[in-house]
Amino acid sequence: MQIAILGTGPVGRALGRALSGAGHEVVIGTRDPGQTKASEDWARVDLPLAAYQELDADLFINATNGRGSLPALKAVGDALNSKVVIDTSNALDFSQGFPPSLFVSNTDSLAERLQRELPEARLVKMFNTMANEVMVNPRGLRGDSTIFVAGNDPAARATAASLAADLGWTDVFDLGDLTAARGLEMFIPLWVRIYAQLGHAEYNIKVVR
Repeated sequence: MQIAILGTGPVGRALGRALSGAGHEVVIGTRDPGQTKASEDWARVDLPLAAYQELDADLFINATNGRGSLPALKAVGDALNSKVVIDTSNALDFSQGFPPSLFVSNTDSLAERLQRELPEARLVKMFNTMANEVMVNPRGLRGDSTIFVAGNDPAARATAASLAADLGWTDVFDLGDLTAARGLEMFIPLWVRIYAQLGHAEYNIKVVR
């Protein structure tokens, strides 16, 4: 597939490399391609860049931070219409320091907010419950673990699950409609605490059933 990834941070770079290696045609979206290309973080990245408003693809992945997600997606515009948009972001609020809280939770989620603002997109929540090292290399852990998908469009969820399989995921747990994103995003405060205790991010959870 042609895949456009919004965001040039660690998540965007990791997913871009991995999906390109899996045979997909990947472009990374950014506000300013020239500035990104000149940055130290991009020095060893061999992936094409494009401005948000120039992106077009079969599938989009939002790998921006939670606060920046809606402005970035809005900048892409009508190219998102009818397309699967995988949202990896979390509603992290660091205004009171570490550990972060969430700026939306319980009765709503960031993913639902994005879907309401982009009604023609087919939004799927996936990849947000783990570090980027695990997203792209699930076999790197000692045992099998679980990745979750949630979205209002069953076909879009199936497309996202197939993309996860391309990266080596074998346990894809379909949680149904996008209200399930509330739980996926509210898992992150626990993830942060586990990270603090372990001292590294290469771990995940498994639904034993």
